[in-house]
Amino acid sequence: MRVLILGATGRTGKLLLQETLARGYAVNALVRDKSKVAMHPALTLFEGLPTDAAALNKAMVGCEAILSALNISRNSDFPWAKLRTPANFLFETAKNIIELALQHGISRVILTSAWGTNDTLKDIPWWFKWVIENSNVGVAYRDHERQEDMFAASGLNYTVVRPVGLTNSSKSKTVLVSLANNPKPLLTISRGDVAKFMVDALLGNLFARQMPVISS
Repeated sequence: MRVLILGATGRTGKLLLQETLARGYAVNALVRDKSKVAMHPALTLFEGLPTDAAALNKAMVGCEAILSALNISRNSDFPWAKLRTPANFLFETAKNIIELALQHGISRVILTSAWGTNDTLKDIPWWFKWVIENSNVGVAYRDHERQEDMFAASGLNYTVVRPVGLTNSSKSKTVLVSLANNPKPLLTISRGDVAKFMVDALLGNLFARQMPVISS
């Protein structure tokens, strides 16, 4: 199977790219800068932005599924840091994905969002809710919510993965999957475990048309 990966140069996306290649998938990746990605025999790189429909259209050719680790980025992890991407980046990308996926006969889409979006806002700690409501972290959350709503109404075979707080730990743990806050999620998960969960979901067609919260 050939899959398209979006966000392959980000901190989670790099691990998602490694995981799909390690599992034997052929991969197309649409990136802003090809020089940031190491070549691999099973990897085909396309340069451009997913908000550019023409660039995304080229990258989708021959693919059977799409995996996205895209996010709104800031100049640093400081919650009030200036945005590096447009505030509607995920929404505009979602519109392109949905329209073009149908044209290419692609139905399976797995993408990352975040714990605390839409119906899960009530489940997060009060201090985290305050950060979302009072800093630029909230810009990403609002855009995640818009893309969630887009995919929920799309008719595609989507899975929206909502990780809790992301860490850079290289130690893999058992992933806890929560639906409707049951069981109650833990507070962190490694980016590597998120990547593995996404590929597992693709391989087993798991959590179709669902938005699981994952922690470990």
